[in-house]
Amino acid sequence: MAHSVEFFPPKNAAGEERLQEAIRALLPLKPEYASVTFGAGGSTRERTFATVDMIRKDYDLEAVPHLSCIGSTESGIQEILEDYRAQGIQRIVALRGDLPEGMSNPGHFEYAADLVAFIRQFGGFKIYVAGYPEVHPKAVSAEDDLQHLVEKVQAGADAVITQYFYNPDAYLQLRDDLQRRGVDVPIVVGVMPITHFEQISRFSAMCGAELPQYLRRRMEAYGEDLQSQYQLGIELLSRQCETLLSQGAPSLHFYTLNQSEATTAIWQNLGL
Repeated sequence: MAHSVEFFPPKNAAGEERLQEAIRALLPLKPEYASVTFGAGGSTRERTFATVDMIRKDYDLEAVPHLSCIGSTESGIQEILEDYRAQGIQRIVALRGDLPEGMSNPGHFEYAADLVAFIRQFGGFKIYVAGYPEVHPKAVSAEDDLQHLVEKVQAGADAVITQYFYNPDAYLQLRDDLQRRGVDVPIVVGVMPITHFEQISRFSAMCGAELPQYLRRRMEAYGEDLQSQYQLGIELLSRQCETLLSQGAPSLHFYTLNQSEATTAIWQNLGL
């Protein structure tokens, strides 16, 4: 069973050093690959390219770029795919992305399924797509969100990586709902370690991830005791991952936030 990590492109020299420290610390865990995010409307496009290149060449680790299609043209996406093919990239995380503020036209690709179909026709890549166990925050309904995911798989996706969550039942329900619709691709568990609860609360409010009341109350009781927050987060996520792996989840994908400590602790607790 192979597990993976995710990084975001650094904005400056200090961020670059933090990222490289995290990569060096995580390499001994032997992750299968490292995905690299791509900003809204391609806002980090060049930094994504540079980070993918650095991970591949400097660390001999497979890099899997995110590719967002909002605001993109068909020729622009084709150019990116040609570049990645020339570099030997084998997998891509295909995303619709959010409309940047002030942009009303999504461009040539309205939905992620359109991008998936285009990449599949282009050929040569294994395609991952995003899934939302607790429903995309901008979805019209839970059923509509599920249907969009089914359409992404039907368009050619090879696997799903989930948004992070802290309720294992949400993942199991998504898996069962997809199976009932004939979708049998791997559904990789997205894992967001909790290192700073206030930060996670902000992220979760934006992306629609539920923070269970017991978790929120326990974390709030620690106040500014970040070490206790960290330890509870490690305990909670280790137990959640263990539960899901025992229930047949194929693998874990750690959203590292360009840090290594929490991911390493959970990985080692699980004996991966």
